[in-house]
Amino acid sequence: MDDISEKEYLSREELEQLQLERLQQILVRVHRRVAYYRNLFNEIGFDPTTVSSIEDLKKIPFTTKETLRKAYPYEMFAVPLREVVRMHSTSGTTGKPIVVGYTKNDIIHWSELTARVLMAAGITKEDIIQICFPYGMFTGGLGFHYGAEKLGASVIPSSNAEVEHQLLIMRDYHTTVIICAPTFGALIADSIEKMNITPAELVLKTGLFGAEPWSEKLRTKLEENLQIKAFDNYGLTEIMGPGVSYECEHKSGLHISEDHFIPEIIDPETGDVLPPGQKGELVLTTLTKEGFPLIRYRTGDLTTIYPDNCKCGRSFVRMARVFERIDDMIILNGQNLFPSQFEQLLTDIFGHLPGFQLVIDRREDVDELEIQVELSGELFSDEMKKLNELREEIIFETKRRL
Repeated sequence: MDDISEKEYLSREELEQLQLERLQQILVRVHRRVAYYRNLFNEIGFDPTTVSSIEDLKKIPFTTKETLRKAYPYEMFAVPLREVVRMHSTSGTTGKPIVVGYTKNDIIHWSELTARVLMAAGITKEDIIQICFPYGMFTGGLGFHYGAEKLGASVIPSSNAEVEHQLLIMRDYHTTVIICAPTFGALIADSIEKMNITPAELVLKTGLFGAEPWSEKLRTKLEENLQIKAFDNYGLTEIMGPGVSYECEHKSGLHISEDHFIPEIIDPETGDVLPPGQKGELVLTTLTKEGFPLIRYRTGDLTTIYPDNCKCGRSFVRMARVFERIDDMIILNGQNLFPSQFEQLLTDIFGHLPGFQLVIDRREDVDELEIQVELSGELFSDEMKKLNELREEIIFETKRRL
């Protein structure tokens, strides 16, 4: 697997030269093959054949989700449909879905990138990997399936199984690695005791969790209850799927595969590029995608690029774990708040994340926030005193933290 990991350890000079060469190629490619980019470049007077620095990328306007939705279904494809061997799409819950096409080479690159994610977590061809992600239009299932097969590991595609069945498979098939959403992992952890299965009966050693934000507190719960090492990873359908960035053994941020992507952090309001260490919106440019290349794509995810080197020796920059999205932001009396902040607050109070709803009302030009929390059977109490104490704790912690 040296061919997959060798570029992780290039010098910054070598890596940036590789990025520049690939950037020059992809900009010429999209100008020739994607009408949207051709019209955009012509409109702003940008000649892709004159690019001599990665800094030239800043001359190009951002690509947005709205741009991709307007191009539904195939207008952003850079190859004829006969060269597209796979299609995935976003859910389309907030508008038309974004359809992403993959060529044979795209699938090869995707396999290598997700194999890289697995290898960084210490996973080898000796492992038995149980993938609980869906295998449909969502990219998580097949994305990691490709990587696991590239690695030579055994794969159990258990995506449709209920929690109880997942646990039985884990125990009986001797699963060593589980890949799923963190909340599904928490359900599995909670079900172990109910099914009278002890962690000692399982040979799990590693968990790869993603597709949604999850806290360090949940990481601790998963690691303790399942007796595993839990790793985060990041990806999005529009860019490729899983494989964009990943944690190594030090878990001090997610390494971005810079041989395939150029990351930028921008101020989401002004669009100005921010220096390393400042929090902003992640923008990604694909360097090797053939079917669906994107230039300066605004992900909507808020994160930070760490300027220092990782102890693991990889030269790829690291991004902070993603807990917030711009489109999730709530503005309350001029203050920016995110649902993830309330998730962490309630998790700390209850020991797990209960169902909750945020209701914002405006009275006499002042925003008022109401937090409605669902009480499960073990939390519900007939004693008004206990319920009031719980209510007061939520109010106190909200004011103290937010």
